[in-house]
Amino acid sequence: MNKGVYLALFSIGLAQGVKIPIHYMKEKEWRPDLFFGTGGMPSSHSAGVSTLTTYIALQRGLPTFDFALSLVYGLIVMYDAQGVRRQTGELTLKVNSMNELIEKIHKEESVEFKQESPKKLKEMLGHQPEEVVGGALLGIVVGVIGHLFTKKDRKYSKFRLKF
Repeated sequence: MNKGVYLALFSIGLAQGVKIPIHYMKEKEWRPDLFFGTGGMPSSHSAGVSTLTTYIALQRGLPTFDFALSLVYGLIVMYDAQGVRRQTGELTLKVNSMNELIEKIHKEESVEFKQESPKKLKEMLGHQPEEVVGGALLGIVVGVIGHLFTKKDRKYSKFRLKF
């Protein structure tokens, strides 16, 4: 795998890890399971694609096909993270609240009705716009730092080739 992929995967992992202390600071609740969840601050989707796009821009340049492809792909991912996926999450909240309402209605009925209620749907799917921006900023920082470290590697490898 190339360094751009490693950096993007690192950025995704970093964003997932940062969600835990951010959630703790906001809610005073320690939730390590957020590392494996979706949604929340910062967006790991945005962090990953922003890291890759930044790294490509700095390594290959802005007028390259690689950068254009990465940028368009990244914008689609970020739009989807805060658009379609967020709307799905909001719809899920409504469905879950309807299940609670139905359970209340059934409890007030005199007829015995036994049915296992369906498993609650996952409510935290998408991102608020600020979570997407937070992930994008994290990704840009990781991409720049990755480029700076790679730049040293390239100089070293060019130096070795001269011998």
